Amino acid sequence: MADKQRPVGSPFTASSTATEVLAGIDLTGKLVLMTGGYSGIGLPATQALVAAGARVVVPARRPEVAAEALAGVEGVEVAAMDLADQGSIAAFADGFLDSGRDLHLVITSAGIMATPFSTVGHGWESQFGVNHLGHFALVNRLWPAIARGGGRVVALSSAGHRRGGIRWDDVDFATGYDRWVAYGQAKTANALFAVHLDALGREQGVRAFSVHPGGINTPLQRHLSHEDMMAAGWVDESGEWIVDWLKTPEQGAATQVWAATSPLLDGLGGLYCEDCEVAEVAPDDDPDRGGVRSWATDPEQAARLWALSADRTGVDAFA
Repeated sequence: MADKQRPVGSPFTASSTATEVLAGIDLTGKLVLMTGGYSGIGLPATQALVAAGARVVVPARRPEVAAEALAGVEGVEVAAMDLADQGSIAAFADGFLDSGRDLHLVITSAGIMATPFSTVGHGWESQFGVNHLGHFALVNRLWPAIARGGGRVVALSSAGHRRGGIRWDDVDFATGYDRWVAYGQAKTANALFAVHLDALGREQGVRAFSVHPGGINTPLQRHLSHEDMMAAGWVDESGEWIVDWLKTPEQGAATQVWAATSPLLDGLGGLYCEDCEVAEVAPDDDPDRGGVRSWATDPEQAARLWALSADRTGVDAFA
């Protein structure tokens, strides 16, 4: 997979917005499912997709909050679903499948970051359980509709994946919990999910990608204190951001929308993208360099993760 991680000549950059990426693309008649589509970078992505003609389904843990955030945006449906609750995911998916509709695009934009230690499901570390296992179960349960739609699945990864791969000997951090290492594992899992989903789904016409949206000031930082962000060099004593790499939410929304719709990606899949382009593989021992690390593109690791995820959730559309 790593040998396919090459730029494709995208005309867009880190400063491009979701609206700019979708200029000239007609999504009329397309149905999109987007988790997290009412907050952070998900909201401008939803707005841009609707403006391009798509209808967007936004499952949300807090449907009343989502409905308020999306008030006035035509072509959006809000439904209740909690990614931390496998029963809630199953109920949402069953209800959607009962509607008989096809899904043309799926973007898994919801997530949590750097949380204090907690568990979901059957003792699963929460960042792995929500960011990866929740979306794994959702996509697998919705697979009949996704396969009929024959489009793309875009998983939100992050530069956080550079912190390391899957901790196979202790995925749930029974010992030595570090919230950033756990976040990195979850984001590596998102990338590996796209690698293996693409391998499984391409014969049915579905391709999958993962993306790093960039650094953006959104509610994703809600578990970080002012002191945490000062220590990271992100903000000053007054709370003002002092970094030069910060994107706006509209810019942060662009890469996921680009990966979902760009004709430059036709015939491709399983790739990690950043700044509206396919990323290159970077050395594993260089934490400051952009690009994707080898452990997030390895097909053997991706297959192993898929098997573990199917065992944990009891769901595998390809079994």
